[in-house]
Amino acid sequence: MIYLRSDKEIAEIEKACKIVAEIQEELKKIIKPGITTNYLNESAEREAVKKKVKLAFKGYRGFPEGICTSVNDEVVHGIPSSRILKAGDIISIDIGILNNGYYGDGAFTVGVDGISSVADLLMRVTEKALYCGIDEARVGNRLSNISHAIQKHVESDGFSVVRDLVGHGIGRNLHEEPQIPNFGPPNRGPRLREGMVMAIEPMVASGDWKVKILNNGWTVATEDHSLSAHFEHTLVITTRGPQILTKLNTRRKNA
Repeated sequence: MIYLRSDKEIAEIEKACKIVAEIQEELKKIIKPGITTNYLNESAEREAVKKKVKLAFKGYRGFPEGICTSVNDEVVHGIPSSRILKAGDIISIDIGILNNGYYGDGAFTVGVDGISSVADLLMRVTEKALYCGIDEARVGNRLSNISHAIQKHVESDGFSVVRDLVGHGIGRNLHEEPQIPNFGPPNRGPRLREGMVMAIEPMVASGDWKVKILNNGWTVATEDHSLSAHFEHTLVITTRGPQILTKLNTRRKNA
């Protein structure tokens, strides 16, 4: 079932999403060579306690930590650990928040000082692909228009869309219908309607799109060890266009 959320529900989802964005900003300030991914996780946990919210990933289907920290060839679901970040690394951080019964979800990728030109382009292309997808999240469009726009932009720059993982609806559950692939032909799937809330999240590899799950049972990495980037926003579809909720002070602006 695809839920159409009321204004009251959207306001609650927005509160969770704004906290996602606030914690993201705090983490961006402390990312530098020499810190561990555990330190980022602990920092996110402190922020969640301060804001009186729950980190949604902690314990979700058995995930052991509060946020996902995926480094270099890791696509998603990286588990925070004693791993030390080095200059030249790129790291994707995925954060989910549960507040007053509603979820928000967002992800970003940043470089850890002195990154390669390939890594820089990969991140820029992936983030732009996210906005290409968001721009298609409009009343009356088909769901796969989002998917097609993402794939078209990614592949035009010579990168690959990871195909085993998808975006999703979100609201009272962290993952709801519909699933939102990041590839595929346009004009397929359900019509988009006002009140649909979704998390769009392109995951892109600098090499081949095929992935594997590492021995910890969670972390997804590229098979060929090529770099991967991940960006995600939660948004609501309105008659005025897509409204991004995981951005600070942007509730009333179109994507």
